[in-house]
Amino acid sequence: MFSGISALSLDVKGRMTLPTRYRDALHRASEGQVALLESNDGCLLLMPFTQWSRRVEQLTQADAPIAAGKEPDQDLDWDDDTGQERRRFWLGLSDTPELDSAGRILVNPVLREGAGIGREVMLLGVGSHFELWDPERLARHKEQVRARKFRGGRD
Repeated sequence: MFSGISALSLDVKGRMTLPTRYRDALHRASEGQVALLESNDGCLLLMPFTQWSRRVEQLTQADAPIAAGKEPDQDLDWDDDTGQERRRFWLGLSDTPELDSAGRILVNPVLREGAGIGREVMLLGVGSHFELWDPERLARHKEQVRARKFRGGRD
């Protein structure tokens, strides 16, 4: 399980060095291969490749009729925004970089831009995976969550 927060910087090539305390566990979980994807909360998710691939397999089960030669419109509800959105984030807005020998991960520039991440990044361990946040975006997010909590409702 991953927990805690780390303030990190990306190098000029857009690589992030993982803190040592996470490196070994992440390497064991997926032999050094990870997955990065945009979340709909405005951050990036970083997880072991095996965890990402299991989720992708579940999501693509809905596409099985297409692979079997059936017309896509027969079995897949193209108006199902939830399913399409999940596939978009977990497949289209993802990358599968490797953890290099120095413990660095290349953070794809397209994904960085989507999450508003510049040179500085906040790494949050949130259980089975990590979140990568732009520091200012994380501060705004925390303010919104706290405001909801104290209001007792939702945005």
